[in-house]
Amino acid sequence: MSVPATPIRFVLAPSMGEVKEHVRAELFGRALTQRLGRAVVVEIAPSFEALERELAEERAELVWGTAEQCTAFEPHARAVLRAVRAGRSEYHAALLCRAGQPLSLERLQGARAAWVAPRATAGYLLPIRHLSERGVSLAEAFSEERFFGTYRKALLAVLSGEADLTAIYTSHPEESTVRAFLAEHLGADERRLTPFAYTGPTPADGLILTARLTEDEAAVLVSALTSLTDRTGGLEPLLGLFDSEGFVLSSGRGARRRRPPPSRQTEYLAVELDAHARCLRVWTPGDEVFGQDLRDAEGRSLEDVLGPEAAGPLVALARAARHGGGSGRVEYRAQVAGRTHWFAAEASVRARGPGAETAPTMLLVRDVTELRAQEEPLYRLASFPLLHPEPMLEVGMDGLLRYANPAAHLAFPDLLSRGARHPLVEAALAWSRQEVPSDGLGVTPGVLHLNQRSWELTVFPLLDPEGLRVFAKDITARKRMEAKLKADRLGALGSLAAAVGHEMGNPLAYMLANLGFAREELQRVGESLRAQDNPLTRDVAEVVEALVEAADGAGRLKTIVQDLRTLSRAPLEHHQTIDVTPVLEHALGILRGDLRPGVRLERDFREVPAVVGDEARLGQVFVNLLLNASQAMSGGAEHVLRVATYTSPTGEAVVEVQDTGRGMPQEVLARLFEPFCTISPSSKGLGLSVSYAIVTGLGGTLSAASREGQGTTLTVVLPAAPAAAHEARPLGSDAI
Repeated sequence: MSVPATPIRFVLAPSMGEVKEHVRAELFGRALTQRLGRAVVVEIAPSFEALERELAEERAELVWGTAEQCTAFEPHARAVLRAVRAGRSEYHAALLCRAGQPLSLERLQGARAAWVAPRATAGYLLPIRHLSERGVSLAEAFSEERFFGTYRKALLAVLSGEADLTAIYTSHPEESTVRAFLAEHLGADERRLTPFAYTGPTPADGLILTARLTEDEAAVLVSALTSLTDRTGGLEPLLGLFDSEGFVLSSGRGARRRRPPPSRQTEYLAVELDAHARCLRVWTPGDEVFGQDLRDAEGRSLEDVLGPEAAGPLVALARAARHGGGSGRVEYRAQVAGRTHWFAAEASVRARGPGAETAPTMLLVRDVTELRAQEEPLYRLASFPLLHPEPMLEVGMDGLLRYANPAAHLAFPDLLSRGARHPLVEAALAWSRQEVPSDGLGVTPGVLHLNQRSWELTVFPLLDPEGLRVFAKDITARKRMEAKLKADRLGALGSLAAAVGHEMGNPLAYMLANLGFAREELQRVGESLRAQDNPLTRDVAEVVEALVEAADGAGRLKTIVQDLRTLSRAPLEHHQTIDVTPVLEHALGILRGDLRPGVRLERDFREVPAVVGDEARLGQVFVNLLLNASQAMSGGAEHVLRVATYTSPTGEAVVEVQDTGRGMPQEVLARLFEPFCTISPSSKGLGLSVSYAIVTGLGGTLSAASREGQGTTLTVVLPAAPAAAHEARPLGSDAI
């Protein structure tokens, strides 16, 4: 049969632990690829709902499904392989509560339930079905039901008192099996929980081979997957991905099982040797090992039983263990049926029995050929964070640093010392408190300016344990190029604006003067006609009103010309040292009368250094930012306009203007500082572009962050004046 070159897509249920499961999934796909001769690409679905869509739309060849999904899709699948745990391909759910506050099915009134997920079998569906079958009214029994996403989180919710009961899966409906599960997830805290009820059995979760596979392809996969238990080549650890010890075929629709070649069979050998390397006792799954017949092996030398090539390393290992009085381990190669195999051997010296002259030595030997083949991809996975050229780190939701790669420590040498107070960590945590995507995909919350460099952050949520994975990309060069391009555009626009402004200035002056003269004269004529009760009075009044509107339009046109001239104006040659706070206070005083009803102004002024610049132009910047924020907040809801000042970690003066208005889409945010970019019908779209030109002309930066429906934050960063010229002064915080 010719095997198609296209990869097999293998979709797993949502990850219950980030790093370990992803590595296991990658290695499992690699192992299947080697066995099938066809690439197997493993993906982890972001949710159970997404997994079900993959099944319903038949977009994957192989899917790890819940027990219900396996049952529902079995009639349409090529085959379904149920997971085997503790020798069984079915399991139960155990209902748990705190040991000090026992519950029963008759005493659930008012209890709070912590479930895993709406599609989790043992974590929700099975216990709910069990309670309903026993006449328990779920609406009356529970005062609260919440989903926590993972078994561990649900268990912790009960331990902390956040909930009163939860449910887990168990292969056998008895306490010792449940305690083994709890110990794995909770450690010593497992004694604080106790099971109080068990559900009936359900077929286990497992692997669904969809109709995208041909019958022959399904047969090959069934043979490969069902042989993982007894023919793993050392691949048993990969079954930890499914918390399983193997698979059993439950569907007979065309999935003919094919036995893998004998050369791939895993071999185990346990042997007890005396001081002369003679076999006292031998254990093995079959009659042969390493291609040698083990019948009648007891009493013979190990070299005589296995041959010199296979026995040589084992005899040396046993001798070293005896002389050292302890244990040892060795890996070696040997030829079996014309193929090179790798074996791992361990030796330990047993206690000497009564009347024995020497202590026997125990040897355990196993075939790890296929596991050794996984070392290269394993090292590749492990080396990714080490070789990744950009900073990468993982933090808990409390800001505790779990991991940082070498690039992160080089870029941020104070990462360990500052911990949760490091700006990089604070920025990631601030994003997570505002919005966490449900699809498990990373987002870019913004740009962090730190150590005179610009870092673009990409943050991924981690599930269990909960945390964040943060990638920081140095975009300083890109930002400088963007600033240069923007400066070039503004320069070209400025030259055009200067020419246009010069040409329009005099005509506008004539227009405004003549409009004013005409309005005054018509008003005088109108008053005279009104005194005479002349019917033309109304017509004259309408003309006066039209002239007033024309004058207002000409005045706005004059303002636009002035703003265009500001864009073209070169930076002032004579700068002075300025206190930022008084300038900001003056701008707030100008704005205070224009604040809309329902808008609360909050000030958080902290220590700021002085800056070098022009006070009038800096005041113009603050007024523009404050007006922009005020205009963004409308409607009947209560809004907050927050103005803050503080000193950046690198000593720069920072001013933030934050509103709780409508926010703006990303496409508008990307063009926010370009001339005539606005989402407000009453705005000319020049205020922020003028402000950007002023701030960048002072050597600073003006940036924006916004989310639709949540508001916008505008941040001005200005370089500090020389320390000798002025010192920063501390200020208190207050709210109005």
